[in-house]
Amino acid sequence: MFDNNELTMPTHEKNVIEQRQGYSPIQFDKVLIVGLGQLGLPVAKYVKERGFDTYGYDISAKAMERAEKIAGIKKAANFSEFDIYILCVSTHKPEDMFSPQIDGLLSITDRISREAKNGALVSIESTIPKGTSNKVFELLNHRLHVVHAPHRWYALEEKEHGVNQLRVIGGVCNCCLRLGVQFYDGNSAGNGEKGGVEDSSFSSLSSSNSSLKSLGIPMHPVTEIEVAEMTKVIENAHRYLQIAFAEELYLYCQANNINFPELRDALNTKWNVNILEPREGVGGHCLPKDTKMFLHSSKSIRSKILTASMEVDQHYRRYRQTRGGNNNNCGNSTQLRAEVIGDDFLSSPPSSLSPVNSVEDTEESS
Repeated sequence: MFDNNELTMPTHEKNVIEQRQGYSPIQFDKVLIVGLGQLGLPVAKYVKERGFDTYGYDISAKAMERAEKIAGIKKAANFSEFDIYILCVSTHKPEDMFSPQIDGLLSITDRISREAKNGALVSIESTIPKGTSNKVFELLNHRLHVVHAPHRWYALEEKEHGVNQLRVIGGVCNCCLRLGVQFYDGNSAGNGEKGGVEDSSFSSLSSSNSSLKSLGIPMHPVTEIEVAEMTKVIENAHRYLQIAFAEELYLYCQANNINFPELRDALNTKWNVNILEPREGVGGHCLPKDTKMFLHSSKSIRSKILTASMEVDQHYRRYRQTRGGNNNNCGNSTQLRAEVIGDDFLSSPPSSLSPVNSVEDTEESS
């Protein structure tokens, strides 16, 4: 890590210092997953299957019991002596699941700061607003490495799009990023250039890490951690746009006596067009919450198109209510039946993986 003077340097100058200092891989073994709900439980299960000494923590006793029963996850007595902390906590307000809030994440960070050993790795997998990772780094007094590796876990297709799929990762500093890539990507990391990152130290990871355990997850490193933070938020904001467009097109068809299912099927014959099927509207809490995160991420510019999309969704919902919630002309196609709620299907999670009131609860989507 850096001393106080180096921490104030621009990122490119810090990177030069790190490259001169060299990179020494660390043997990771003991891992704590914080938050054992819809996302955290599969993560803990996967980490354990990869041979790590895996522990879990959740404010919900039921969530902890479920993790012990389903995946054999050991309960953490404290937060000390762990090599890695994976944070899968909820980032919405308890009283308003559609609004972002990181108080719980910062509370967990405070405890890690008090109990963790120097040099451990903290990975934030929860969806977070821009600037959160640096705030976590500051709360940890620069003693620990911090990366953001937003999940893309999708409940409907866990086999294809579960814990192990191509993901984005960013680090507060280059040393953080290299350790994060080592842990997540392992032997598949590094051909001298990864994602938007050019760093000769990555080229040595594959050979030097051959005897080190990793999660074996393909990662796309980015140069700035804010890029990783914004990636997940914008992924869900884009999904919101897709759903809202389908809703508005449906309303247009209703107003102009056009058969929406037939029009949609005709449009989707084009190779680069995929109009979704509007059903209940934008479901769950992740898409609305993350879209709000994006809207609030800039003080100088506010997305007009996303603001309009939220208005469209409200209009669509009112239309459904006045007609008893039935879209008679929406069609019965099953190919895209889940896409109207898209990656936010976790609003209706499988009972076997969704403890109620867990620290992570149904966080997150995609």
